[in-house]
Amino acid sequence: MAETRTRRDNIPAETSSLVGRRAELDEIAVLIGRSPLVTLTGVAGVGKTRLAIRTADRLRDSFADGVWVVELSAEQNGDLIGHDIAEVLGLREQSARPQSEVLADFVADKRLLLVLDTCDHLIDACAALLRRVLSEAPHARVLATSRQPLGLPGERVLPIEPLAVPEPGTTAAAGADAVRLFTERAQALVPDLTLDPAAVAQVCRLLDGIPLAVELAVRRLRALSVQQIAERLDDRFALLVGGSRTPLRRHQTMRTAVGWSHELCTAEERLLWARLSVFAGWFDADDARAVCADERLSWLPLLRLVDKSILIAEGSRYRMLDTIRDYGREWLRRLGEEKALIRRHRDHYLAQARRAEAEWYGPHQLRWADWAHRELPNLEVALDHDDGFDLVTALWFVWCCLGQVRQGRYYLDRVLRRHKQPSPARTKALWVYAWAALSAGDTAAARDRAAEAYEAAMAAGDFAAAGCARQNAAAAALICGDLDGAERLAAEAAELFGRAVSAHIGLPLAEVTLAVAFGVRGEFDRAVEVLTRQWARCAERGELWARSHGDHARSLAELGRGEPGIAEVYARAALDGKWRLGDAMGSAMAMDQLAATAVARGDGRRAACLLGAGRRMWTVFGLPRSGAPEPVTPPARGEGPLLPHEGPVLPYEGPVASHGGPLPSHELSPPPRRGSVLPSREGSHLSHEASAPPREGPPPSRGGPVPSRQGFPISRELTESRARALVGDAVYERLFAQGLAMDPGAAVARIRDTRGFDHL
Repeated sequence: MAETRTRRDNIPAETSSLVGRRAELDEIAVLIGRSPLVTLTGVAGVGKTRLAIRTADRLRDSFADGVWVVELSAEQNGDLIGHDIAEVLGLREQSARPQSEVLADFVADKRLLLVLDTCDHLIDACAALLRRVLSEAPHARVLATSRQPLGLPGERVLPIEPLAVPEPGTTAAAGADAVRLFTERAQALVPDLTLDPAAVAQVCRLLDGIPLAVELAVRRLRALSVQQIAERLDDRFALLVGGSRTPLRRHQTMRTAVGWSHELCTAEERLLWARLSVFAGWFDADDARAVCADERLSWLPLLRLVDKSILIAEGSRYRMLDTIRDYGREWLRRLGEEKALIRRHRDHYLAQARRAEAEWYGPHQLRWADWAHRELPNLEVALDHDDGFDLVTALWFVWCCLGQVRQGRYYLDRVLRRHKQPSPARTKALWVYAWAALSAGDTAAARDRAAEAYEAAMAAGDFAAAGCARQNAAAAALICGDLDGAERLAAEAAELFGRAVSAHIGLPLAEVTLAVAFGVRGEFDRAVEVLTRQWARCAERGELWARSHGDHARSLAELGRGEPGIAEVYARAALDGKWRLGDAMGSAMAMDQLAATAVARGDGRRAACLLGAGRRMWTVFGLPRSGAPEPVTPPARGEGPLLPHEGPVLPYEGPVASHGGPLPSHELSPPPRRGSVLPSREGSHLSHEASAPPREGPPPSRGGPVPSRQGFPISRELTESRARALVGDAVYERLFAQGLAMDPGAAVARIRDTRGFDHL
């Protein structure tokens, strides 16, 4: 079989050259070979992150289990560091165990390098977590960046000094690294500019060679000459340092560089800078206007802040560097506005979340899904400053529909523990928590919370909440193999939703659960009857999320009925919806289902390619593979029931390679960072017609089902064995490898052509 490789790291690409630092890079590599923990310390802006990323790139082939970068600058809650690391490593949540224990077990026998970037504001939490993890992982290495050491035994600390600057009066100034950095960046910014070497050397000396300070100074060249920059820097040093040259002068020098940029801003720009510091990550002009504008700041000079290097722009979105944000936050406190702006930030995202929740069951799902993936860092900041139920429950669709289960359970558990008095808001939090627990595989917690929510909702006459509670209980029963209970509870849920004041997305979800229960029994016609109503209900509202789950269940049922052509149409529709919503796990499940339909039609070549493409999805997005034994019996090790409305619901040891053994851990890629759409929808060109039900009449090809038990659901391992039997092991391995090598977006695009995988 041709060699294939999946990603073994998530090292971000560098967008500019790294000037100097060869000695530091060599020393870091030596220290990593000698110590489990190496911490790069130094003043803000000195280049710790750049050195860590370059080191990771240099050492990527030295660690069999990969090199993984965890960016912590946007994380404000030390309790979630373990979850952040777990997401990068592709670990699913195991709610009954402390995250530190889960991580320690995972890395115990691994040879990997973990880069924890920007630990400054989370020193104690990082130290506590690493103390546990590194004590049980003799071959793991951690490279941390921080303004101070973490204080752990065996830690090797490497202070990162500023770039070398020329001594006053020297004639070899051009050889100094700080001067080289200034010159390279200046030529890139203003190619025809003639630089005065003496003035450049003076600026670099005044900035103490701190890279970020040098870069900020270069940005001024569009408005000022080098000589003018030097003159103004000299004045600002005297103003901000007060003439004192204390041992902390490098920190004060960086403050001077940022403070100087502050001094160059108008009063309106300074006020906006301070107020924008409440945002985490990216924001747009509408967000800024809603949070920052008032009678004092009626217009927002965002582009002027971009020109002055206070904001970074990407399209219509903006963000601040951490150092710039910290400086702005300090001024916000001095202005006495910090509490008010934090409240306005929270209120803005609460209003957005409420609108998204109200419109989720309708035609605007794609827009709100994109919004939620994009705004997750800001949503988490708002939640960190919110002690009530409103925001965390309004975001139920983020936790339960868009895969952010870990964060959702954390915030829901926190608010439920703090507020124990019965209320409609608490009842809602209970059923949302039950749903999130199902996605994490914690059926015991799901059942307990669902029962509590049902009693409270019925007492208050809230039929929609009671329906959600019953639907969660039905799904839990189905997972545990209680088909009678699942059928009864799903029917109760549907009846309760029918009594609710307004339409609720829980109704089509309950119908999917009911149909799955019928399918597991082998009652495929009853399943199709329910799913036909479910599809029409969703289509009438222009809804995509619940419909995609119904499409997946319909594909399974049609395959059980011996209609692989119709099953393929519905599997393609499920893939279309899940991919467009950024549901990586649902997309991978749909890809596997397409492989099952291909086998049922006797097309082993196409099935092999699809299985490879599906495996690539599971690994490239850092997902545990969902097996598919029948849920009426205890799952085998490493498998979980295939439920269209849930992710993997039982503990899983890792993906399974094509040969049936465990996939090497170094082939697992981390999931995308919080705030990104997962997966990217580029390359998804399935036509809208693919989402429609097939016209009456069976397709030309009619093969037998591929049952694991009574035809439903379908085991991936059985699909693979049938595909091998159809084409032979050698052909299967070759085609599987070619599917595995495909980018997920390209694979989804090719599915539009039903013969797209035939010619690989």
